[in-house]
Amino acid sequence: MENALQAENKRILKLLSYNVQVGIQTRHYRDYIMSSWQHLLPNQKRLDNLHKISHLLKPYDLVALQEVDGGSLRSSYINQVEFLANYSGFPYWYHQCNRNLGKIAQHSNGLLAKLPVNQIINHKLPGLIPGRGAIEAVLGHGEEQLKVIVAHLSLSRRARRKQVEYLASKISDYPYVIIMGDLNCSGDELRKQFASHGVTLKTSDNVANLTFPSWQPVHQYDHILVSPLIEIVSETILPDPISDHLPIALEVLLPSSILTTDAYDDHTHPIRICNNIDNKHINGIHL
Repeated sequence: MENALQAENKRILKLLSYNVQVGIQTRHYRDYIMSSWQHLLPNQKRLDNLHKISHLLKPYDLVALQEVDGGSLRSSYINQVEFLANYSGFPYWYHQCNRNLGKIAQHSNGLLAKLPVNQIINHKLPGLIPGRGAIEAVLGHGEEQLKVIVAHLSLSRRARRKQVEYLASKISDYPYVIIMGDLNCSGDELRKQFASHGVTLKTSDNVANLTFPSWQPVHQYDHILVSPLIEIVSETILPDPISDHLPIALEVLLPSSILTTDAYDDHTHPIRICNNIDNKHINGIHL
């Protein structure tokens, strides 16, 4: 009876993290050379790939995006986060530009949500080379808030250590935490580094969650880590052959009180979530 009551008070949240490589299809190492021009110039194939990605994202509640473009020449001046929100049916989206190269490129992270987000905070991550960032999103109210971090960490181990230390300081007081992104290292390294700063996080027991390169994965770069109070139901690496990274999906159980949400219309134009600096209200929710 007690287990049934606990199950009634919890709800499944479907998570996905995907480094989309600005919509460039990569199937071989040689494609890095042959398709390098697509990092600077637009092409129709990129839009076709984004449409394919949008279909893949539809079943999920929260999606973390890395290597998206915020609207420059190479993306035909389309904000790819907003584009994917539109075509995937997400009512809320947020775009964080970390390297602004003007009309040439807008290197960004993104968050798509089917649940109302109460607060968004931008973080510039430490490192010798600027341009790495994290999105902090808070869902729910009171003691049972959920903190979601979307991040793209550095290739340098030294920089990653500083970035993990920084993120640990932002989540240490929260009982419900999810970290998603291209974190450029193994799960063991991440758990050990967070633990050294007093933060316990876990992943699934699936040791074969290799995501890079997508055509023959040998590295465990993409992750979804959660705090101990969050129950992991399942983890899947999706065989999507578009980007040079494979998307990683996780289903978790969380208290229903965190995940309560009003019904939304799939055909409503998605709303850009404002960060805390904007000090705006959307649909009665302070963001």
